Amino acid sequence: MNITEIISTTTIFFLIMDPLGNIPIFMSVMKDVDPARKLKITFRELIIAYFVLLIYLFFGRYLLEILNLTNEAISISGGIILFLIAIRMIFPRPEGMFGNEPEGEPLIVPLAIPAVAGPSIMAVLMLMSTTTPALMLFFCLSLAWLISSLILLAATPLNKFLGERSLTAIERLMGMLLVMMAVQMMLNAYQSLNLPA
Repeated sequence: MNITEIISTTTIFFLIMDPLGNIPIFMSVMKDVDPARKLKITFRELIIAYFVLLIYLFFGRYLLEILNLTNEAISISGGIILFLIAIRMIFPRPEGMFGNEPEGEPLIVPLAIPAVAGPSIMAVLMLMSTTTPALMLFFCLSLAWLISSLILLAATPLNKFLGERSLTAIERLMGMLLVMMAVQMMLNAYQSLNLPA
């Protein structure tokens, strides 16, 4: 495994998971949850997200074959979804990234899916699984998930330490990086189509 490819792929997964940008979402969704349970719920949601991502990693290619979807279609659709999420990160809505959430203790939605295991990373995993060795993707995904998990498990102290303004600035910076990644994904797909000029 090439170390440069590992760092690059892990960074892509980490940016798409956007743990720093997810801190306010986690804090908002669990504001009414018993403080003693917050850590357990966060850990549970992260584990669920990890298993969902592994399912997409190892079985995503078969879904593509069943649906008869091309790599270009996945790349373009993944780029569009990534672009829309990035725009929401740069220009956040009053109701939050995923709209109004139901009251009570969260389960799977919206923390595991789509906050951590969102449509963008699922699309990227399905796309990469057709061209990149599964072992490398598994290692990079696990590493990115582990770093993201450590950040989200420390959400409360990080929120206090960094403050809302710093977290907002970081989220918007990540949003701008994701915009560029989304555009590049769509450009790569367009170039691979070999359309006549």
